[in-house]
Amino acid sequence: MAKESKNKSFVLRIDTATMEAIEKWAADEFRSVNGQILYLLDQALKKSGRLTK
Repeated sequence: MAKESKNKSFVLRIDTATMEAIEKWAADEFRSVNGQILYLLDQALKKSGRLTK
């Protein structure tokens, strides 16, 4: 029996300049692009008080 994933997948449309900036930022911090986007979203949600954990 396969383990159920806790992550939800979806398509993200993003302009080229923003994607290139995220790719560079991720590389600078030794993260994947996906990891960097998740990190940024997590930080924004915590800062706004919207993350319930």
